[in-house]
Amino acid sequence: MLYAILCYNSEAMVTAWTKEKDDQVMAEHAVGERRFAQQGKLGPVVRLMPTTTATTLREGHGALVIDGPFAETKEQLLGFYVVDCASLEEAIEAARGWTVEGGALEIRPILYFNPGGQLK
Repeated sequence: MLYAILCYNSEAMVTAWTKEKDDQVMAEHAVGERRFAQQGKLGPVVRLMPTTTATTLREGHGALVIDGPFAETKEQLLGFYVVDCASLEEAIEAARGWTVEGGALEIRPILYFNPGGQLK
């Protein structure tokens, strides 16, 4: 089963990290990435640009395109992992290595996955 591990945290806090702190957090995440990659269980890993770079397309009475995410939340989706795990328990164990102080990880089974072509 494929699982998405969605990484949420306060974007303001994360973007305020020093380069050293950011490098440390990313190095800690890389340990789990390598472990899952060596087992052939790691899919795409994505770190998103800040929400200020987002554009929202909302359907309703015609398509509406808006600059920004306009989500009223205290935490933002900062990125995600796709992992291939035999069980939810295994996905939870994978996620334990990617927790960040003050943040949350949402683990959700993937209903449909299309890896697409190779981007260059």
